[in-house]
Amino acid sequence: MTLLQDNTTAPEPRVHNRLAEFRQRRGVAAAALAKLAGVSRQTIYAMEAGNYVPNTAVALRLARALEAPVEDLFRLDSAPPRPPRAVRAEIVGAGDLFAGAPLELCRVEGRLVGVPAVPAPWQLPPTDALLVRPARSTVQLLREEDSESRLLVAGCDPATSVLARHLQRANVRLVTAPVNSTVALHLLKRRMVHVAGTHLKDDGAAIRMEFPRKSVAVFAFAVWEEGLVAARGNPKKIRLVEDLARAGVKLVNREKGSGSRQLLDRRLKAAGISPRSLSGYTECAAGHLAAAWRIYAGLADCCVATRSAARAFGLDFVPLTSERYDMVVRQEHLALGAVERLLDILTQAAFRHELEALCGYDTHETGRRMA
Repeated sequence: MTLLQDNTTAPEPRVHNRLAEFRQRRGVAAAALAKLAGVSRQTIYAMEAGNYVPNTAVALRLARALEAPVEDLFRLDSAPPRPPRAVRAEIVGAGDLFAGAPLELCRVEGRLVGVPAVPAPWQLPPTDALLVRPARSTVQLLREEDSESRLLVAGCDPATSVLARHLQRANVRLVTAPVNSTVALHLLKRRMVHVAGTHLKDDGAAIRMEFPRKSVAVFAFAVWEEGLVAARGNPKKIRLVEDLARAGVKLVNREKGSGSRQLLDRRLKAAGISPRSLSGYTECAAGHLAAAWRIYAGLADCCVATRSAARAFGLDFVPLTSERYDMVVRQEHLALGAVERLLDILTQAAFRHELEALCGYDTHETGRRMA
């Protein structure tokens, strides 16, 4: 019997791509992507239609421009899904960094940044990865990075959740690093976040100290009231900063570098009161809502926070001052699709109305460029 040799070859596997999906969610125009990849706009459209397979150099340039692994942009029919892998991430924000800690992830200028996801008492937080080795910032991805457009904002405004809902409708996922104003500006300087929120007494001086002239843009978010937050009904009759020095009154403070702590220190100095004389002055909560929650839980009698934080828990509020909360963005990030959508939302009437009704904010200047 003569064996016949099969000289046929297996068909080349088809290359599939998610180029259009990534490009649209990143908010990048075809012409802009073509320029970054060194090809024509028509070539971009041909690749998205599956009519053209790029060479290795073009594929790598596309992946770099879209801040995505090249294997997430292009795959073969026969390629099995990749198992979750361990990667390095730069961890920012307040949180307990333990093995297994849940993290949210966001890419900023190509760097993978992880933010501790703090669980609420009634639900687990959104999680992209788990912290494996805190000392080396190694994280275990729960899934490969998706093409979802993300924006990383550092700040302490309790209304960030309102902004997140509106951004979600615009196909942008907001990742929030809950830190004080000073830390937020430092993270922006280190290019670890896209946006820094700040309400320091002299924002202009703080920004000039951290950034070269005209390297950042400043947009007004809202004007809020900040003051003394006390238990419902104000059983300790706390009306003035001087009342914090009374026997039997316990304070929960904010961390160093926060605008709230700076406000308290200025008022104590003006009243001639030593901070050391206040019970609880050295006990700190990271954030307005975290501080107000301690009052709600009966762990302290008073804190300095926003009216919105007091409203969230139905607590009493004694106003001390009004402040503008600003959002600081690097000039080069203004062209990012996610940042453009953020700035557009700040000007929308529906968003402003929700800030006014839910948080009690003054939104007359919301979205206006201040510098």
